Amino acid sequence: MTLNRGRMLRLAAIGLVVGFFSGLFGVGGGIVLVPLLIVVVGFAQRRASGTSLAAVLPTAIAGMIAYAAHGSVDWIAGGLLAAGAIVGSLLGTWLLHHTRQKILRWIFVAFLLVVAVRMLFLVPDRSVDLAFNPWVIAGLVALGLVTGTLSGLLGIGGGVFIVPALMLVFGVGDLVAKGTSLLMMIPTAITGTIANARRGHTDLTAAAVIGCLSVPASIGGAALAWAVPPALGSILFALLLVYCAVQLAWNALSQPRPGPTEQPAPPA
Repeated sequence: MTLNRGRMLRLAAIGLVVGFFSGLFGVGGGIVLVPLLIVVVGFAQRRASGTSLAAVLPTAIAGMIAYAAHGSVDWIAGGLLAAGAIVGSLLGTWLLHHTRQKILRWIFVAFLLVVAVRMLFLVPDRSVDLAFNPWVIAGLVALGLVTGTLSGLLGIGGGVFIVPALMLVFGVGDLVAKGTSLLMMIPTAITGTIANARRGHTDLTAAAVIGCLSVPASIGGAALAWAVPPALGSILFALLLVYCAVQLAWNALSQPRPGPTEQPAPPA
């Protein structure tokens, strides 16, 4: 892609916005980045998804380091989640051609709205540490598997699913949930970016511009996360889930129906 000054400024502004959201909420930012690349820069859906995943990698690393510096990353949990997510992403890509994606998208929209309502009344305990036992280990791998599968099926990142699940199901504090979510995204973003680059679905130049600007913004967002009270943090994350649900619903409504012999396109 040829970068003129106007396009460079748009990509830089997108990087700042996405990086801030990523650091503050512990999400990859793809749910925000993909529509911005389509509307603001004019990318096609598949290329936007592939470029988003590549741009998320430096953002996730920077945000994870910022959380780790404050001891808010559970390394074991992140590794278990990543192991399940990598396998799940492969499974989700395979299921894409054997499952009615639109039905799953609406189910996930409903799930996000239910979780958003629950998050409004959750005040996380930031002093809680995750106690590991065979059931917790199996649960974390299963959570990663489900997250990776949803990512492969719906083309979404894992943060909007991992963070509330860690808080609601495993009782983890919000800061540790966000830092661990960012850790989980690193290996999955690497494998996904390699696959997308091989298929020609990634604009590495645009991803580099976004990634470079998103790094300092991600650190700033992570720093703000410690200043936000736990109750307010839950409310803000609930609003993010509502936005994600609206975005997925809009995509489902605006997606053209495939013809009798047309297959849905795989996610980038």
